[in-house]
Amino acid sequence: MTSMTPDTPSSPSGIWPVLYAFFDSRNQLDREAQRIQINATIAAGARSVVILGLATEVNRLSLDEKHRLIDWASEDIAARVPLVVTITGDTVDAQVALANYAVQRGASWLILQPPSMRDKPESFYFDFFAEVMQRTGTPAGIQNAPEYLGVGLSAESIVTLASQCSNFRLLKGEGPATTIRHTVDRLRALGHTLPVFNGRGGQELVDNLRAGCAGLIVAPDTFDRQVAIHRAFASGRDQEAEMLYAQTLPAIVFVMQSLDALTCYGKRIAAWRMGFDVQHDRGVAPTAFGLECARRFAMQLGPFRVASESLK
Repeated sequence: MTSMTPDTPSSPSGIWPVLYAFFDSRNQLDREAQRIQINATIAAGARSVVILGLATEVNRLSLDEKHRLIDWASEDIAARVPLVVTITGDTVDAQVALANYAVQRGASWLILQPPSMRDKPESFYFDFFAEVMQRTGTPAGIQNAPEYLGVGLSAESIVTLASQCSNFRLLKGEGPATTIRHTVDRLRALGHTLPVFNGRGGQELVDNLRAGCAGLIVAPDTFDRQVAIHRAFASGRDQEAEMLYAQTLPAIVFVMQSLDALTCYGKRIAAWRMGFDVQHDRGVAPTAFGLECARRFAMQLGPFRVASESLK
């Protein structure tokens, strides 16, 4: 078990897993698989656990299933680390309702995604985020990924939003390390030190840390490896961090070809490393060659490691 102190709303950092949604042979959410995944990621060093992100196939879940995953996560985490819930919805009321449900079940953090409309001015998304934050009051971040989501806020708007909403305490970017560094520099130039996280499956992990990221939010398939990389870098062992990253990168590249590749093959790599099999896909079905590749990466990575185990 990790000895790291859980994140608080004032000090978010480290590598956070965003959980997969596993389905059983009847296409229902797999209760036991979700429990195994939470226990494995916490043992591997998760400082917070994130659900209902893109890796969770949130767009393939009913509202009842979203509620069920929140309930299960809260039960299984049992206050060992903070629960972070990604909030989606095309209206402020819809996001507030899901956010309130999550907070009532013990969520410590919210990460707001912009509504699906992509033809609005920046002020629309600014006002949308501001109203959700003001109506919930819970520590929150926003997913600001214009390259992927088609919309985003400027650094100036981010600073203004933080000055208006005291519970806005985290920025979730999703882009190259050079883009993240530009965002970090602009925030600092404007007098703000808002913690910035990246994702992208852990691509450019070490350079993201050099760019000033507080951490990354990634799916579980290589999560334990990425925790080890972050710890090596944070301890000044840059060469070790680079070596571990080089060993892990081929698996990251394989699953990050597309969102479908992540939820099909990345999910299987995670499941095999945790000791069980994926029973059903709601997205694309795997090919024989894809399974061969995924199995090879899972074997190379080995079983999930707890935080105290060496990766050398």
